[in-house]
Amino acid sequence: MEFYEYDQLGSYFSDKPTDSSLWTTERFVEEVEQVRKALGMNKDNFYLLGHSWGGILATEYALKYQDNLKGLVISNMMASCPKYGQYANEVLAKQMPPKVLDTIEQIEAKNDFSNPKYMELLMPYFYNEHLCRLKEWPEALNRAFPHINQQIYVMMQGPSEFRVRGRLEKWDRSADLPKLKIPTLTIGGKYDTMDPEYMKWMATQVQKGDSLVCPNGSHCSMWDDQQNYFNGLIKFIKAVDDGSFKGIKK
Repeated sequence: MEFYEYDQLGSYFSDKPTDSSLWTTERFVEEVEQVRKALGMNKDNFYLLGHSWGGILATEYALKYQDNLKGLVISNMMASCPKYGQYANEVLAKQMPPKVLDTIEQIEAKNDFSNPKYMELLMPYFYNEHLCRLKEWPEALNRAFPHINQQIYVMMQGPSEFRVRGRLEKWDRSADLPKLKIPTLTIGGKYDTMDPEYMKWMATQVQKGDSLVCPNGSHCSMWDDQQNYFNGLIKFIKAVDDGSFKGIKK
């Protein structure tokens, strides 16, 4: 088995053009298709795993090109940005100490996102609770953070962790999930930034789906709950490969 991870246009070692017209889900989908063709993968050997924003991209790709896929893994992402924002705002934010939440909301109301106090509060009260729960973040995660392209991130997601305001603000594929006929695994974490119950529900909507909720995991369950994450992922791939995968009984 081979594993490929590529740098999307605009990120890490790829070129970083500033043309804002490039940053659409449609263009990113075609980028995945270019990578697939270049690697010569097809429905007999191509599993697509998308994590977080990649989960949005993997969903979009599968809805257009599922005939090229052997299996789909939507990792730590909901099929609805409005629902994702609602969960972050109405559930996760309310778990913060009231004074902390009040300060964060004041900063957001002023659109003062460059205020260092914003990240000072988000790191212990949000990121360390719901992004990655390890006391020491893995080197790979720390290495990736400086390469986040803020221009694209803010354009697509918006500056807030609690309200999606960018181009993805109204993105919602909930009603389209039944169109997916390929074996599909949804992965979430108990402490995720995404609603684990919603991600379990997603697996019941596709034609052949199963779900995995990592009991010790957050948004980066592949790091803070590796045993459950990878055991479940490998089990899914092996079941699809040997023809025993049936999905959730409906």
